[in-house]
Amino acid sequence: MMKNESKTLYIPLYGKAMASCKGIILHDLSAEKIWKNEGFSLKGKSRSKWLAYFLSMRAAVIDRWLSEKLRANPKSMVLHIGCGLDSRIERVKEPHGLWYDIDLPEVIEVRRRYFYENDNYKMLGASAMESNWIKALPDSESVFVVMEGISMYLSEEAVKGLFKALAEKFPKAEIVMDVYTSAAVKASRYKNPIKDVGASAFFGVDDPKLFENEKIKFEKELCMTPKDMINELSGFEKAFFKTMFAGNFAKKLYKIYTYDCIGDEYV
Repeated sequence: MMKNESKTLYIPLYGKAMASCKGIILHDLSAEKIWKNEGFSLKGKSRSKWLAYFLSMRAAVIDRWLSEKLRANPKSMVLHIGCGLDSRIERVKEPHGLWYDIDLPEVIEVRRRYFYENDNYKMLGASAMESNWIKALPDSESVFVVMEGISMYLSEEAVKGLFKALAEKFPKAEIVMDVYTSAAVKASRYKNPIKDVGASAFFGVDDPKLFENEKIKFEKELCMTPKDMINELSGFEKAFFKTMFAGNFAKKLYKIYTYDCIGDEYV
C-alpha cells in the first residue's frame, strides 16, 4: 500500500493526462492510460484544471531542459529521482545513455505494470531520503538528474546528501529540481492540493545557493510557466492562468533551479 507522500504522484499524473487529452502543453498517452487504470476520485483543489495546467507546464519545462542537455551530450546517464508514474522516458525523444527511473519500492511495483526494462532503461526502488544507492550505480562520465515534485517532502540534509553523493560518484552531474519557498510551505499547512491525499510538505528553499559547496554550484532558475505554453490556453483560461499562476505572487512560491556538480578530478 502506498504511503500518503507516494499518493501525491497521482496529482501530476492526473494533470498530465488531462492536458494530454485536451491536446495542449504536452503529449502523454501513457499518462492518459495509467490514469484511466490507476486513477481515483481526487478531491478539492487536487482535481483543479488550473493545477493540471500548471503541473503539465512544470513537466514540459523539465522535458525541454533534459532534451537540450541530451542533444549536446547524448551518451549521458539520466537519473529521474522520484519518478512516480511519469512517462518522461517516452516524452524525451533524444538519444541518451542508461536511464534510471527511481522511486520508493511501492511506487516502482505499480510502475512495472506499465513500463518495461531493457538494456538502456532500468527502474530502481530506493528512497530519496538516503543516498547510499547512488554508489552502486554504474559509472558514467556525465549524468543528468531530474528531481521533480520531491524536494518539498525531503529535508535539507537529505537533499544535500543526494547532491554530495552525486558529486562523489560522477565526474559531472547536472541537476534540475523544483522547490517550494518557505512562504509556500507555510501556505501549504492551510491550503494545498497534496492535503487531499493526506500528505504534507515541510521543506522550503528561499536561497538557491543553500546547497552550494566547493563541488556544487547553483546554475540558474528556469521559468515555470513559459509564454508559449500559456498561449496554448485560450480566452478566459489563458487570462486567468496568467494572472493567478504566472504572476509575481505565484513566482514567489514555487521555483525550478538547476545545479552543476563537479567530481573530485575536476575540483
